[in-house]
Amino acid sequence: TLAGGRAASQWTCDRSEFFDTTGRMGLPALMAGRTGTVDPVAALATDLEVAAGEEASYAFVLGHSDNAAQARELAAQWGQGGVDAELKKVKGWWQGLLGQVQVRTPDPAFDMLVNRWLLYQTVSCRLWAKAGFYQAGGAFGYRDQLQDAMALALADPARLREQILVNASRQFPEGDVQHWWHAPGGEGVRTHFSDDLLWLPYAIAYYVEVTGDVLVLDEDVEFINGPQIPEGAEDAYYTPHPAGQRASVYEHAARTIDRSLKTGKHGLPLMGTGDWNDGMNRVGHEGKGESVWLAWFLCTVVERFAPIARNRGEHERAQRWGDARAGWIAALHSEGWDGAWFRRAFFDNGDPLGSAANPECRIDLIAQAWSVLSGASTAAFTQPALYEMERQLVDRQAGLLRLLHPPLKDSQNNPGYIQAYPRGVRENGGQYSHGAVWAMMAQALTGNTDGAWESFQALSPAHRSADRKRAAAYELEPYVMAGDVYTAAPYVGRGGWSWYTGSAAWLYRAAIETLLGLAVRPGRIALSPRLPSHWPSVKLRLKLQGRDITVHWQRSEEAPPRIEAHATPGWGEWVALEGLPAEAVLLVRGVGPGVAQEQSGGEAGQGGFESVTYPAK
Repeated sequence: TLAGGRAASQWTCDRSEFFDTTGRMGLPALMAGRTGTVDPVAALATDLEVAAGEEASYAFVLGHSDNAAQARELAAQWGQGGVDAELKKVKGWWQGLLGQVQVRTPDPAFDMLVNRWLLYQTVSCRLWAKAGFYQAGGAFGYRDQLQDAMALALADPARLREQILVNASRQFPEGDVQHWWHAPGGEGVRTHFSDDLLWLPYAIAYYVEVTGDVLVLDEDVEFINGPQIPEGAEDAYYTPHPAGQRASVYEHAARTIDRSLKTGKHGLPLMGTGDWNDGMNRVGHEGKGESVWLAWFLCTVVERFAPIARNRGEHERAQRWGDARAGWIAALHSEGWDGAWFRRAFFDNGDPLGSAANPECRIDLIAQAWSVLSGASTAAFTQPALYEMERQLVDRQAGLLRLLHPPLKDSQNNPGYIQAYPRGVRENGGQYSHGAVWAMMAQALTGNTDGAWESFQALSPAHRSADRKRAAAYELEPYVMAGDVYTAAPYVGRGGWSWYTGSAAWLYRAAIETLLGLAVRPGRIALSPRLPSHWPSVKLRLKLQGRDITVHWQRSEEAPPRIEAHATPGWGEWVALEGLPAEAVLLVRGVGPGVAQEQSGGEAGQGGFESVTYPAK
């Protein structure tokens, strides 16, 4: 349904009316009111007469109905008014969601993205529409929607919980999952991707850690069933059916780890037909190729999910996972180490990818970043790895972080369809924003806070658009994340796919949890800022567990804000929410430029408050 608040003077359902005989687009002098065309559109026009100094408004309403009668009823209903009230209601809903966490920093563009646009993009485009201008598939992505929903752990934890249950219901009894599927029928693709399934325990562990909702682990969810992937094929598309077999959410997650323990001849987990980088679908398609990145990710998953298994009495299972993790770590620092950085993978034939021996894809971004994020390595390895990451993958002049370098073109070992992309575009050596956010997080976690801020500005559409030279090349919206930015001539700095990218959710989490260093756990909070050296102070306002909490942070050498209170020193302490007034103010004093005193993988919250509770004025 397309309707207007006033009677339309012109209308048409024929798109061709907006093009002249040469194919140029323009407004027709008079719409002919045609219907039943092969190239449909819905267009309304009305005449408004506005006197000098007068204001007038006109509302267009777009809706959906099951049949023509309901469509006419809907149009009549909205034609009678109520548009302003409904618009106010919608704005109030967004304010409620986005207002749960608000920040104020010395950088207004940072605040704009964190307070409004990043979560808006995540919810409206990724979780609701599941489509964008450049990609209109409308499917659920198994790994995608879980990562997106994790950004809502504070703003809307129920949404993350719901997504966990939805994803668990798209798992086969063998432990693997649908790579993507369409609702409501569930038709989708079963693949050999090695990472999709593991985002379930990763997201569950994070959700339980933040909310304390262990009851989600006992939710009973049915599996789906369907044919195995044919021998020699990479995937199978069909509509699965209910398996008639159910298990707890915990068991769904545990089976994903059980299925992922097999390793290849280098002691690393098998890559399958993709491990996050879908374009590397030929690295391990024969079932022998191994993934360095997946090993880091599996180390993280086991580290966070094994305690849940032990708490449920599954000590033998947790021990099996822990033993596998120890093996991966040993292999990562032997076979996975290339001498100055970590390799990316091994092909089915045993040849390395992401090695100095490769003329193309000599080094890969996420293999270095996750050596830090996993917490499974040491500074003896991560320091040279991040040094080489910045030396070989960061283009400071253009403000770009390449996903890999040099781009692929003629590799004798064909890694997959990534090699068919133009060099410097998307996964083939472009700034793939999703992975670049992980690199920024690794920089911050290792104490390079100014480097992390430089990377944030390289990722931020607002900062890129504020630079006149970079904006001219970028050519995209300044308020939403782009999935990629091109890194090769003649299109250096040109923005690729915007809106429909999971990097918006990750940049939000990186800003809140890594740079600002906010950690929330059941009944307590902590702050471990890793901020650029030129920021003297920041402020966060949180609405948590019925409390309105304002957190001020300033460097130790700066004058504190005017808050009448008494300090309680003790760096590294968590602040308990119990006992705080309904409105509370906390004062945090920094130590040094970034308060990143040691390398620590994963979440924020390693430090805490130097000064604690103050009653609000």
